Amino acid sequence: MPRPNLGSSFAWFACAIGIVISLIGLTLATGGLWLIWLGGSWYYFLAGFALLVSGILMIVGRVSGAWVYFAVFVCTIIWAFWEVGLNGWALVPRTIAPTVLLVFIIAALPGLTTNITKRSAILGAVATIILAIGAGFAVHALASQPSVQPLPETAAAAMPDTSPLQVGDDWPAYGGTYAARRYSPLQQITADNIGQLKRVWIAHTGDLPSPSAKNTYGAETTPLKVGDTLYLCSAKDIIIALDAATGKEKWRHDPKVSDEHIPYTAACRGLDYYPVPNAAAADLCATRIIEGTLDARLIAVDAKTGEPCRGFGTNGQIDTNANIGDDPPGMLSITSAPTIVRGVIVTGHQVLDGQKRDAPSGVIQGFDAITGQMRWAWDMKEPDRSGPPPPGQTYSRGTPNMWTTASGDESLGLVYLPLGSSAVDYWSGSRSDFEKQWSTSLVAIDVTTGKPAWHFQTVHNDVWDYDLGSQATLVDFPTAGGTVPALILPSKRGDMFVLDRRSGKPLAGVEERPVPQGGVEPEQRAKTQPFSQYHTLAKPELTEAMMWGISPIDQMICRIQFKMATYQGIFTPPVTDGHSVEYPGYNGGSDWGGIAIDARRGIIVANYNDMPNYNRLVPRAEADKLGWTPRDQTRGTIGAPEGAGDPQAGAPYAINVNAGWRLPVTGLLCKQPPYGGIEAIDLKSGRTLWDRPLGTARTNGPFGIPSMLPVDIGTPNNGGAVVTAGGLIFIAAATDDLVRAIDIKTGRTVWSDVLPGGGQATPMTYQVDGKQYVAIMAGGHHFMETPVSDQLVVYALARQ
Repeated sequence: MPRPNLGSSFAWFACAIGIVISLIGLTLATGGLWLIWLGGSWYYFLAGFALLVSGILMIVGRVSGAWVYFAVFVCTIIWAFWEVGLNGWALVPRTIAPTVLLVFIIAALPGLTTNITKRSAILGAVATIILAIGAGFAVHALASQPSVQPLPETAAAAMPDTSPLQVGDDWPAYGGTYAARRYSPLQQITADNIGQLKRVWIAHTGDLPSPSAKNTYGAETTPLKVGDTLYLCSAKDIIIALDAATGKEKWRHDPKVSDEHIPYTAACRGLDYYPVPNAAAADLCATRIIEGTLDARLIAVDAKTGEPCRGFGTNGQIDTNANIGDDPPGMLSITSAPTIVRGVIVTGHQVLDGQKRDAPSGVIQGFDAITGQMRWAWDMKEPDRSGPPPPGQTYSRGTPNMWTTASGDESLGLVYLPLGSSAVDYWSGSRSDFEKQWSTSLVAIDVTTGKPAWHFQTVHNDVWDYDLGSQATLVDFPTAGGTVPALILPSKRGDMFVLDRRSGKPLAGVEERPVPQGGVEPEQRAKTQPFSQYHTLAKPELTEAMMWGISPIDQMICRIQFKMATYQGIFTPPVTDGHSVEYPGYNGGSDWGGIAIDARRGIIVANYNDMPNYNRLVPRAEADKLGWTPRDQTRGTIGAPEGAGDPQAGAPYAINVNAGWRLPVTGLLCKQPPYGGIEAIDLKSGRTLWDRPLGTARTNGPFGIPSMLPVDIGTPNNGGAVVTAGGLIFIAAATDDLVRAIDIKTGRTVWSDVLPGGGQATPMTYQVDGKQYVAIMAGGHHFMETPVSDQLVVYALARQ
């Protein structure tokens, strides 16, 4: 065969392609040897060695180099389908980059042989691109269709709501009511007319971040609606009242919170509305809005005017920092709406995680909703005390706290507290018996006494930051003996527990299963952990084949990291010698967005995250050398992901968490998509009705470059859903800046709109003068890397 003219441009192009392929081959062969030594796949070494041969042959102008590559490509496709089947996203790193190289090699063939014309090479390359794109979309479409199981024939139970405030035209509490069902009986908007849903108005909070706080914003707000007024709080706790039909501002109250009090995130998830019993309508604060602030105040203002309720606490506010002790700004805050049951405001605090063992207390406090007087304080290490500590003392330091929102049962007089773990999440050596007893538990508090009525623990001696972030949702649960007052408790692990809300007794099976042992303090690890037999959002355990990336090289890097790490499934203990994989990670399963329940159909709707963390306990001397110090000594961690270089002062180890397990250069995650999803679950049986990815790839891509692909990759998500009697699920939450409506029967998106900022909040719906509206706060979120905005966006049907 005649040798091509090396002076031609195509010859030099072929030589350049040969150099690139040689470098790729050398990288894969070297890394592949390491992976084989770790006990991993042989593919990368074999493919890398063959690519190295292919590249060298092409450099010297041999067409055989192209044929070697063609052989590697065919073998790669066979191997890819053998390893992951028709999983479209799993095929991406295995096939896309090799196909791109194939296109370049076809284009370079005229530089390697005189038997291929330039025109033929270009046509071949174009044909390869078209076939690859078509095959990719076909495989993805085939692999991503949700499987829909038969829906319940009738509602599992009528499920009356005992809350004194009822959802209908209104949305009077953060979760709809204190039962936290996030369900509306409104049905004007349906799948048949959803195409007519349009923006009708936008309101601005005017609370965009200052330069010093730009990396901390994440409003997370769900408004309330009562009568003709919409109430919301901004990221820095400005309370705003709007005309619910027009968005026209009625009043605002600014509590003047300083930026120094922002913890990881400036957020106000919600407010409380409280009508004073037997008060005259004309009285000041006959109806009131109550808010917890970033600087840990409780504030009460008149719902009609925004004026402070002078008879509440001191001039309308209470400082819940009293008797806390050492409390530098930002360490103690209230970011979630309190819960009011029988006239008692129940609140906890967000205590900044990972800073020091001697952190502020996780004390739970109850205050009179009219006077603001303290009714009780539950300090778990002081079970015989029901009020403040004696003079000169503080509430017990470092105890588990409640940073999220409680739910409540007015008839039983119980408030259900989702608790976290003790300060210093990833080390348990100094925890007291009381802390181990109550941590990562749902605790039912009697609001008349402030004493626990019962508790249910979801993780024993938690060192994974699996704190309970979701509200428990109150339902009447169907059993063989009839309906039982119950609650559904979602968890970050993914497991859902069904409990009798009177006693805490499980109504569906809970099994104690053996879990991995070892780690840095093996004597501390529980031998078993509780697993729900009702339902779990958790996916199968990770394997090497589930590692991902944009190309075979970064997928190989993730495989090497996986094989080097300690991973024994869920509850793998933290280690200091190397890394451990935590799956799901601390942002996994169900977080503060909680679940929604279709009360008419008996269906649970749950969105979830499905990402691992890559963790390492860092010895104290090493952490000190790195300069990792607590919040009261430096503000260097402000805005950083939770666990990323947290000092854990007072423990022998700091913690470094690679949240989501990201690659350092491309920024992609090491686990294959999806990273988040949404499920519909039969309330009665716990069976999955459908399960699908939540979030498109439109704003996501390697190196932070948006791909603009409108395909459902399943992104990380923060925020929850609202379900309506019209058969629709409204949800944003994902990182694609979309709010969407999903048909509850099929799981398919039937409408969406691009928001002006990230939709990391839970929508709500309400009605005014017979017209149904849907509202979502598009505030964005620094941790989710979505655009920050100060806009509340409201939708309604263009025609009725």
